[in-house]
Amino acid sequence: VFAVEGNRGYGRDPGALEEAFRRLAPHVRTAWAADRVHHHTVPPGTRRLTPGTAAHRTALARSRYLVCDAAFGPDLVRRRGQVLVQTQAGTPLKHMGLDLQERPGAARGTDFAGLLREVDTWDYVVSANRHSTLTWERVHPGGWTTLEYGQPRTDVLQRATAADVARLRETLGIPEGTVAILYAPTHRDYRRTQRSALDLERVVRRLGPRFTVLARAHPAHGGPLTASGGRVLDVSDHPHVESLCLASDALVTDYSSLMFDCAGLDRPVVLHADEPEAYEAVRGTYVDLRSFPPGAIARDEDELIGVFASGDWHGARAARLRAAFRERFCPYDDGRAADRVVRRVVLGETDLPPVVPLAGRR
Repeated sequence: VFAVEGNRGYGRDPGALEEAFRRLAPHVRTAWAADRVHHHTVPPGTRRLTPGTAAHRTALARSRYLVCDAAFGPDLVRRRGQVLVQTQAGTPLKHMGLDLQERPGAARGTDFAGLLREVDTWDYVVSANRHSTLTWERVHPGGWTTLEYGQPRTDVLQRATAADVARLRETLGIPEGTVAILYAPTHRDYRRTQRSALDLERVVRRLGPRFTVLARAHPAHGGPLTASGGRVLDVSDHPHVESLCLASDALVTDYSSLMFDCAGLDRPVVLHADEPEAYEAVRGTYVDLRSFPPGAIARDEDELIGVFASGDWHGARAARLRAAFRERFCPYDDGRAADRVVRRVVLGETDLPPVVPLAGRR
């Protein structure tokens, strides 16, 4: 049984692993648990389950493998012989797990004793890099085994062809010959109401007709960042953020872990570092992005416009910063992370596919 946080649709790391299960271990029947409104995202041949139903509880009880990036909730009662793979939700940038005990504004009533009980049910934790491994071991202490094999959801980024990218851009309505900027800010714990930190209409107006913005709100945002219109396209409801990364020429974000995925894709990343003091005070980060950024940094909207208007977003300095960032955080994201997990956990193999060096990736 596979699932993602919030009982949303097929995708992310569990989705990448489910595809690898079907391809490498066809003897294992798979099922995806999601709210009924998301059932259409589940591929044919994969059983659809609705959380809270008798069928869901039965599947959880009988399943051999459980894969999730959050928690299965109260419906899960572990039995002997089950294997639970926890994928997490990407490389940790902001403080997580037990580290939130010192961040009450971000913890918001987190049941830390319950968190530790949940951690005790994990058998494996998937890790994208050494930074992730050390962080997860500290903030989620338990007896589980680390699988430092890469981020499975990034496999599709490495396997996609130029034809795939062209098809995605056409489907999204990106005008041919334009620069597509994916704007994907993270959730701000300290704000009662979420809002866009950028006037996106002003940004595209200042940059001119060569630029288009794809605006994607965080799932906790509660709605779109802006209405679609002109050269600003709202893509908050798109089911696969990986497709948006592929279709875009650059990512603009603040503190979203999506920056690690796009860096692995070797696409330019521009940080819109607004309100850094407030974010550090409430949530805190594990990486000092001001001293080790994945690309150019803009402190406000005008600086961001300047970064793109001048070409600094994809200049030589941005490329050097991205290369260093990619080397540190994307060493295993070569398109075979999910294969390595399935071969180890399901097939019991120890001689796993070797990692393709950064220089040898597309």
